[in-house]
Amino acid sequence: MFGLIKKFKSGLARTTQSLFGAVGGIFGTNQLDKGSLEALEEALYGADFGVETAEEIMEEIQDSFKQDKRLRGMDAAEIGASVLRRVLEGSEGQLQSKPDGPEVIMLLGVNGSGKTTTTAKLGHRYQGEGRFVLLAACDTFRAAANEQLRLWSDRLSLDLVASKHGADAASVAFDAYQAAESRGRNLLILDTAGRLHNKGHLMAELGKIIRVVAKNDAFAPHHRWLVVDGSIGSNSIEQARSFHKAIHLTGLVITKLDGTSRGGALVGIYRELGIPIYFVGFGEQPDDLQPFTVENYISAVFGLQQKVAE
Repeated sequence: MFGLIKKFKSGLARTTQSLFGAVGGIFGTNQLDKGSLEALEEALYGADFGVETAEEIMEEIQDSFKQDKRLRGMDAAEIGASVLRRVLEGSEGQLQSKPDGPEVIMLLGVNGSGKTTTTAKLGHRYQGEGRFVLLAACDTFRAAANEQLRLWSDRLSLDLVASKHGADAASVAFDAYQAAESRGRNLLILDTAGRLHNKGHLMAELGKIIRVVAKNDAFAPHHRWLVVDGSIGSNSIEQARSFHKAIHLTGLVITKLDGTSRGGALVGIYRELGIPIYFVGFGEQPDDLQPFTVENYISAVFGLQQKVAE
């Protein structure tokens, strides 16, 4: 348990420092004043929680401050945590085992979001949990994508289906499903090419992959997860909105949270679209991709010291 919360705390350290540097540090023992409240409000907006959430947090903190001028930074952190618990209620994604046939996870996103490394990390995690995993290199557009995923799969002892550069991505996905069935794999993870969310013809290619995979199983792909670079802040909401409209997303994976002070973007996405969050990424190592839990996230962001669920 403590190793997991340590991952969250270290991964979200920049966001935490941004939020509470002005109100007494992460322990928040300093009493608040008008200046520190203004600094905290600015930091909440800067962390990209979204206007509504930032306003709710500040309204509750300011109401408490009016009642007790001795309010400290740690008190503000507890209030912020309480608001986020309400906003993020129901946000934790849970993957249920499919009783028969391969379960298919399709990863989507723009270039540079981390889809290929996330594909490998997910395969590693689920294989460690006892699933029989097959990866599919459906990013046939980027020349180095196949090689990158192959290196990861070799490193992590994962089975991989790939084709040559420029091959039809939908055909690779179809063949991968057939291979998963014949090899007795119960989880198939599709890595797709990065594409701009505002390019209709590129989004249409994702629809083709979905239709072709569905020829094997009418309900496949069973999961369509958007991989979002958490460091881009509020821009990630526009990405999620566009992909959700085109594909109907069923989950989110937020990567690169260790490199940003804008770790609140996932709150804005969930608040607007209600898409469950399955994993968050804090670095390059396989175990830096961690299942999302509300309590771990809130405890890390607000620098709280309480025990949290693993």
